[in-house]
Amino acid sequence: MKYYQFFVAAVALLLITSSLTAAPLWQSNEIFLLHGKGYEVNSDKQSVMTLEHASGWSFGDVFAFVDINKYHHSNESTDYYGEISPRLSYNKLSNNKINGTLQDILLATTLEFGKGDVEGLLLGVGFDFKFPGFNYVNVNIYRRFINTERDGETIQITPAWSLNFSQNVSFEGYADWNITSDDNYKENFHFNPRLKYTIPVLSNKAAIGLEYSYWKNKYGIKSSSAFKTDQEAISLFISLIL
Repeated sequence: MKYYQFFVAAVALLLITSSLTAAPLWQSNEIFLLHGKGYEVNSDKQSVMTLEHASGWSFGDVFAFVDINKYHHSNESTDYYGEISPRLSYNKLSNNKINGTLQDILLATTLEFGKGDVEGLLLGVGFDFKFPGFNYVNVNIYRRFINTERDGETIQITPAWSLNFSQNVSFEGYADWNITSDDNYKENFHFNPRLKYTIPVLSNKAAIGLEYSYWKNKYGIKSSSAFKTDQEAISLFISLIL
């Protein structure tokens, strides 16, 4: 059974039902244009257009993105990769509220999709935390299920955060840590923070910044002297806040 098709149908039904009964409680949409170097596996230099969405609903929240990648000086010139991550909130669905550093417990899901055999479903539990100075801190712990013949059914921990250094300077990002291996898919760690400056003279509708991508055993491929997959890449970006 192609469970990702069931997942897509369930998410679509959930969002359609919610949109018919109420508008999002909040939403954020942003387009990023990045260019950087230091990437491994695909091409040293890459350009990326990222469409990013986040929203809050009566059932929980949704985060989604799509990356359209341009590989410079590579045989495979372009590809795409995306994720959609709805979470169901204990607080919202039970009409109760958790008080303290831990703010909410959620059913966390993610659908991975992309060019080729990139099809995966992640199921687990999410935790929302409240720390001084942070806009948000959340941690999702997943069990990965792969819908193709490739390896990759592991346990993944994904923290994400955002905080403001000033009114126009923010530091945000995420990490994906696959703490187990699955045959040829090796334990790997991806750390992806960015420093962003929102431009006041453009009514805070545009931003510039730096993004850092550290990836140990990128794509779950064991790094070696013959084929390096440990990545440290830096990109410049501009973004439009819709």
